[in-house]
Amino acid sequence: MEFKNLNQRVINWADEKGILKKATPLKQVYKTQEELDETKESLLAQANGLDWFTNSKGEHVNTKRQIIDDFGDQLVTVLIGCKLQNIDPLICLETALNIIEKRTGKMINGQFVKDE
Repeated sequence: MEFKNLNQRVINWADEKGILKKATPLKQVYKTQEELDETKESLLAQANGLDWFTNSKGEHVNTKRQIIDDFGDQLVTVLIGCKLQNIDPLICLETALNIIEKRTGKMINGQFVKDE
């Protein structure tokens, strides 16, 4: 499905749930952080070779499916944050790419570290 349509589905859902009327951009970032922490938990389970694990909510979950859900949840919270700021998320992505494509750096312990 096309990004624009998926984004609109997220915005429609957020509107139906009252999120767009009651949320603030800062609170939405806190929600994104919560989803990021859940993703970290799932990735740690994967790094430890676990196909299934019990997450912090006490649910026994399939690690791969949970990682997919976690990244999806992060995207949803970011899209809602963009809407709360009246910012087109594709402009955010393009702006970031225009900056990072010019960066130089190197991989250190599995992580890209940009040159200063």
